[in-house]
Amino acid sequence: MVGFVARRTTRGEIVMRAFVLAGPREFEVQDVPAPVATPGGVVIDVQRVGVCGTDVEFFTGEMQYLHEGHARFPMRLGHEWMGTVSAVGEGVDGAWLGRRVTGDTMLGCGVCRRCLQGNQHVCEFRKEVGIRDNFPGALAEQLAMPVTALHALPDSVDDVLGALVEPGGNALRSVRAADLQPGNRALVLGPGTIGLLVGMIAGSQGAEVHLMGRSPRSLDFARTLGFDGVWTEDELPDVPWDAVIDASNSPSLPAKALELVEPAGRVVYVGLAGSHSLIDTRTMALKDVTAVGILSASPGLAGTIDLYASGAVDPRSLVAAVAGLDAVGSILAGDRPVGSGAGPKMHIDPRIV
Repeated sequence: MVGFVARRTTRGEIVMRAFVLAGPREFEVQDVPAPVATPGGVVIDVQRVGVCGTDVEFFTGEMQYLHEGHARFPMRLGHEWMGTVSAVGEGVDGAWLGRRVTGDTMLGCGVCRRCLQGNQHVCEFRKEVGIRDNFPGALAEQLAMPVTALHALPDSVDDVLGALVEPGGNALRSVRAADLQPGNRALVLGPGTIGLLVGMIAGSQGAEVHLMGRSPRSLDFARTLGFDGVWTEDELPDVPWDAVIDASNSPSLPAKALELVEPAGRVVYVGLAGSHSLIDTRTMALKDVTAVGILSASPGLAGTIDLYASGAVDPRSLVAAVAGLDAVGSILAGDRPVGSGAGPKMHIDPRIV
């Protein structure tokens, strides 16, 4: 399959195809100016992009960033991606040319206190690829990125895995935050992509892993992955949970996680609901629970690449289908391409026309 082929308009401008979201449920695949490699930056020919729940929230208009002024329409989505570097800007080592890469979603300012402490993913002034401050995302034939945000992919991490590094980084950070020891029992709430990745990574480290969800289709698929238990809330066994990781979008489950976890255990919140969720901090204090919030994959990207490269975790079965840019709108609307597998993740290959 060929990569990006430059096309010129009658005015001589080089253009590429990109998915443009003009407003809630208003979209079009358009010809837009192709990016150029600026100083310190590169251009990437995109090969795979994952469609994420955050993308769906922008599609419906529910994403909080829209209401807080951190994002605005029109916008170009796509933050779970991999591709090949096709151009480098001034000051960038030419060795990056031709390398298969993925990249960080969070682009900090680099000079504030948080960035200087290594916490660029919570920089007040950060851009987020395809999400915040209208930094153009990867649902396009090409993507411009700062070279400092790139992570090289070894040959053992194929294109499918490469586009699963970003969600995997969120999952790896969640498992690290749960501080699971071999033999500990973990409960994951929400068997979507992040929840399943959490379960797979926790299981690879020797934990006993259970998942709780609602959708029969997602629960049936989770059962094919070999977890120790897959349950609805009504079926959940009354056993001690050393850690509970909430990877759901339910406003009621953060409180449920705190209720279920063992005293002195850990609760990890990586899922985001579309409305306020409440927990009783008295319960947290009286149970001596440690609670951790996970915003981004940034500190977990390198570790996820290592996990995938070693074969310790192989989440390729989570990808149900691969489609072209023209299918993005219908996928965001909830449609599944004909012939899709049972997994929760949809991938886009911009080279498919």
